[in-house]
Amino acid sequence: MAFDRRIRIAPSILSADFADFGREIRAIEAQGADWVHVDVMDGHFVPNLTFGAAAVKAFRPHVTTFLDVHLMIAPVEPYVDAFAEAGADMLTVHVEAGPHLHRTMQAVRAAGVKAGVALNPGTPADAIGQVLDLADLVLVMTVNPGFGGQKFLDMTTKIAAIRKMVGNRPIHIQVDGGIDSGTAPLAVQAGANILVAGSAVFKGGSASNPDEYGRNICELREAAKARP
Repeated sequence: MAFDRRIRIAPSILSADFADFGREIRAIEAQGADWVHVDVMDGHFVPNLTFGAAAVKAFRPHVTTFLDVHLMIAPVEPYVDAFAEAGADMLTVHVEAGPHLHRTMQAVRAAGVKAGVALNPGTPADAIGQVLDLADLVLVMTVNPGFGGQKFLDMTTKIAAIRKMVGNRPIHIQVDGGIDSGTAPLAVQAGANILVAGSAVFKGGSASNPDEYGRNICELREAAKARP
């Protein structure tokens, strides 16, 4: 069976209502989200502090699609098992988070979850060349990580280079940062198929008014299919 590279929308719950995560997760899934994306930040590797493994464990019962956990923490390896046990389907670790990327990717796979590898804007595509065979996903950051709502940085040349490196391997290419109906087609045309979006999904809606989430997700999906 051919690898499924269809476009998937992965709302980042960093933009959700922190007082109502359960309902927010259920709302975005009901409105068409393909994955649920959780940004884990430690206040050290990136200048913000968000969720720990206990929070991911609390989110898990509300997720029926795919729980995509992005670990922006350093050191990352000591926490792999905790986040896997919390219920993540995918753990994505950063090239820049430690000296032993290959070993960390092995640890993620050994924990029984899918393994992703992320690159910051200043990190070249070839930094992941030696771990592609351990990867289920490559995440290209299109902002410098740490905060939501930032402006998209044009990483289309890097995305295209990674798509070429991936070739026929069953590896998703994800983009995260400044993704909206204007930037989504740029990322998809370059080779991405998983779009992380926070503000673009959650703007104007709420768990009590979820139809707006549906309209935003639909707009993003339709835009992603268009040529830039």
